[in-house]
Amino acid sequence: MRILVLGSTGYLGGHVTAGLRAVEGARLLLGGRSPGADLAVDLATARTGPLCEALAPLAPDVVVNCAGAVGGDPVTLAEVNARGPAVLCAALREAAPGARLVHLGSAAEYGPGTAGEPVTEGAPTRPVAPYGATKLAGTVAVTSSGLDAVVLRVGNPVGPGAPAAGLPGGLARRLYRAGGDAAEPVRLGDLSAYRDFVDVRDVARAVLLAVTRPGSVPPVLNVGGGRAVPVRDLVHTLARTAGFTGRIEEAGGGSARSAAVAWQCSDISAAREALGWAPRYGLADSLAALWAAVADTAPAAGAGLDAVR
Repeated sequence: MRILVLGSTGYLGGHVTAGLRAVEGARLLLGGRSPGADLAVDLATARTGPLCEALAPLAPDVVVNCAGAVGGDPVTLAEVNARGPAVLCAALREAAPGARLVHLGSAAEYGPGTAGEPVTEGAPTRPVAPYGATKLAGTVAVTSSGLDAVVLRVGNPVGPGAPAAGLPGGLARRLYRAGGDAAEPVRLGDLSAYRDFVDVRDVARAVLLAVTRPGSVPPVLNVGGGRAVPVRDLVHTLARTAGFTGRIEEAGGGSARSAAVAWQCSDISAAREALGWAPRYGLADSLAALWAAVADTAPAAGAGLDAVR
């Protein structure tokens, strides 16, 4: 089996790539902008013809698209999250029409949830910001492509390697820098929202199962923790894990999306039925692994601590 992973150097892509290396008899091919990639491509600017010509000799049996943008202006988000998957699908239809495409979507495509009601894959999609809207456009491109394709709609990923631009990764780095000094409070934005957190290692395992599952797979599957967790709980659990004894202060405000989407939770029963997948890591496990990873490496500057996506 020849497996091509696009976006292999990103947060999700790195874990996905590591997991796929364990597939017996598989040859792993990497695609992206990094030097030495088997497929040199930037999906934000790629054209169908040249991409088709580059894909054909690789003859992938499976393509996993982890490439995506979480932040940036609407144009950047559209180029990466919407145009990119559309160009990829068009090229695959010509170069490798029999390949399976596993594409990483986002629970942000659903938009606001109703408290107490986990959303199924058939729920209306009402994204409230460019990120969710562009991810939804990418999903539509994939599911309407005619390819053997599945979109894994990922909740809020957390765990080792979480980037500094997100709340968990950024807060972990701030707590690391604070060390034992609890004199100054840690000030964050509004933490009242509920989110469905899923360990990045569980996401990687869902991808592996989608790659190796024989037969057809539903076009969209939710991959989340399966429960709504107050963001405030995540913050205080991470603080305890870090041994931080100072004050956590909520300064109010935060992103417009966090204010508009107060509650999110995914129904993950379809992934269990189709892939035999269920999360193995709880939030405490994810945060412990995140903290250990931050403590083992030189911390980067924290950013983006006012909200989750």
